[in-house]
Amino acid sequence: MALVLVLVLSGYIGYVATQTAQPVTLPVPTGSYTVGRTLVEWTGSTRTDPLAPRPGEPRELSVWLWYPGVPGPGAQQAAYTPGAWAGLHLSGPAGLGETSFADIHVHSYADVPVAEGSFPIVVLEPGMGLAAAQYTTLAEDLASHGYLVAGVTPTYSANLTVLNGQTISATEAGKPRATDTANEHAGEAQASGDRLVAIWAADDQFAATQLAALNASGRFAGHINASTIVYAGHSFGGAAALEACRTDPHCVGAADLDGTQYGAVVHTGLAKPMMLIGSQNSCITGTCRPADDGEQASRDTAQTLLAASTGEAWCYQIRGTEHFSFSDYGSYYLAAPIRSQVPLGPINGTKALTITNAYLSAFVDHVSQGQPEPLLTGHSPYPQVDVQHTETVRLTVCRGPV
Repeated sequence: MALVLVLVLSGYIGYVATQTAQPVTLPVPTGSYTVGRTLVEWTGSTRTDPLAPRPGEPRELSVWLWYPGVPGPGAQQAAYTPGAWAGLHLSGPAGLGETSFADIHVHSYADVPVAEGSFPIVVLEPGMGLAAAQYTTLAEDLASHGYLVAGVTPTYSANLTVLNGQTISATEAGKPRATDTANEHAGEAQASGDRLVAIWAADDQFAATQLAALNASGRFAGHINASTIVYAGHSFGGAAALEACRTDPHCVGAADLDGTQYGAVVHTGLAKPMMLIGSQNSCITGTCRPADDGEQASRDTAQTLLAASTGEAWCYQIRGTEHFSFSDYGSYYLAAPIRSQVPLGPINGTKALTITNAYLSAFVDHVSQGQPEPLLTGHSPYPQVDVQHTETVRLTVCRGPV
């Protein structure tokens, strides 16, 4: 038995090593533009960072920019995680069970000129602990449709960000208080989330402001439509997108991908269009069968938000998905013991991202350019998509399938 066990284990290790060494290409962008990418670092000289380990430091952010580009002769394909960003890969023995990030191929070109035209802004923020690079699939697709996408990595909330070539880890202040089922702690958890989402939303707005300044000179001069901004994000980044849109007069819409909502927007509502896309059985669209107090609270929050909002709202759930299905994690190989710990669901990862891209680009096209988008309100061509309906929604198009 011991010999059989050794042989089986050795065979599986060899199989995993073979799989992790296989090159992976992220899903192909569906728009007509070639995509360029560059990385910038911005310091908010008037913002003191409340998440930094030392008080009084200015808030610094690393922002990834994807944009319609024109690669000339000798243009280099961008690396998935250049330099110290490679630290996003799982470390230690677990890293042996994940596709090498050096073998993940993207579709953008590093630091190429911007294409002709003036492009609306999409600010994209990751889920808690993750970084902008891990949403390359979503960002490249939006850029290929004619948008300047700013991927904001929230310093001290992301497990890893890179500033001035140095890696920076999360701090306790950068994490929300874990949800506690005890009623006496539920209010504290909500207050913690509200506090943190305000910081993330300010990061989003700061990035949009910095992009507007880039329109005056340099590579992006004359290519940025800073009066048209869409905020989007996954998980906690989705909550921040809604909150950022609430107070930005240039915001034309916000998209929340599987994120429980926090902040003032929950009770004041959103006067701009919004799209809520949940994973299977998610409660963030306001329709679910709660399995515990946390899910009940998430459903109540979404219903409060939708009831208070006066803008249009589109609500969907994608069957077979779980929380990380909206990130790049579904596109590359994870050994079974690791994958079992990552909430991806049974759906093919590329399929999940393809569906998300279709709805996200349709929403952004509609709110930023006024294009009619039957995908948003009509029958879905994807059998995995459930169009949600909530009776408490006012002046919205959250509705059930025909």
